[in-house]
Amino acid sequence: MKIIDIARIEIESGSGGNGCISFRREKYVPKGGPNGGDGGKGGDVIFKATSSLSTLIDLNYQKKYKAGRGKHGQGGNKNGKNGKNCIIKVPCGSVIKNYETGEIIAELLKDGEEIVILKGGRGGRGNTHFKSSTNRTPRYAEKGELGKRMIVEVELKLIADIGLVGFPNAGKSTLISRISSAKPKIADYPFTTLSPNLGIVKSPDYDTTGFSFVVADIPGIIEGASQGKGLGVKFLKHIERTKVLVFLFDVSLLVTEKGKISDDKSILEKHYKVLEKELIAYSENTFTKLFKKPKLICITKIDILNNTQKKKLQTIYPEVICISAVKGENLDKLILEMQKTLLSENKDNKEKNNQHT
Repeated sequence: MKIIDIARIEIESGSGGNGCISFRREKYVPKGGPNGGDGGKGGDVIFKATSSLSTLIDLNYQKKYKAGRGKHGQGGNKNGKNGKNCIIKVPCGSVIKNYETGEIIAELLKDGEEIVILKGGRGGRGNTHFKSSTNRTPRYAEKGELGKRMIVEVELKLIADIGLVGFPNAGKSTLISRISSAKPKIADYPFTTLSPNLGIVKSPDYDTTGFSFVVADIPGIIEGASQGKGLGVKFLKHIERTKVLVFLFDVSLLVTEKGKISDDKSILEKHYKVLEKELIAYSENTFTKLFKKPKLICITKIDILNNTQKKKLQTIYPEVICISAVKGENLDKLILEMQKTLLSENKDNKEKNNQHT
């Protein structure tokens, strides 16, 4: 399913019911007095996060949501029924903004988390509230408060533990298809991935530890993406919440025209700087700190190299993980390194949270 990650909808809370003007009229009860009931409260508009959704596609089909109106009060001190709440379900990781002002109203991250965005109108009071010693037959009741209307923009930022970052055709889709059950589109041309993919990766010792994590495959980035080139940076929002970034580079970038592995380590550093520059440009625009996240460097597609070239590659870049997703070479090593870095980051975050509390 294509991930719809942004939607604009109109929401409206319910108006309150009117209060009732009524007097008690019974045989043998002279001057019974006022008994008009109150109007019911209008329904609220509530956004609720659910893990059963992964896209905003439903909001693309239905553009207007309205809560129920409160019922009017009745005689005999009968209050009107409250209006039905309008509950809008969104995926975990959704950000709700006021479209007209750009203000962020809420972020829903956990399953079951909910927030009232628009409260329903208050019900009007019946005439029984206005009786007094000087006004025993009040012929006045309040009207219900009108509901509120707003246009909101819902933006989905996927919640993943690890984000795969790289140039087009760096092997991100092939990698996520081999280490998880995700089935992204794979082809030998740039920008094959047009929307993010998520995959759940199990650690090699999953049977004993039960540890797994979520990996996000982000569409390829090119130089100038922060200025809108290529697919731009519209998908980089999906790695804002990732804890670890894995940079993937095609080994062909390091092979000379004569078919040898270049001894110039600045080549890889230059390509890394291009990606980092785009991340920093994006993160500065949205006040995030993407470039401060823990990072792993990975060289892909080493299946095109012979054993001599592989040894030389590992000698020049001992700190880099070299893999072949097609042949499955060193994938366990990469998964273990992802797991180790992720666990370390989780521990650091936990310690920081404990210090703050």
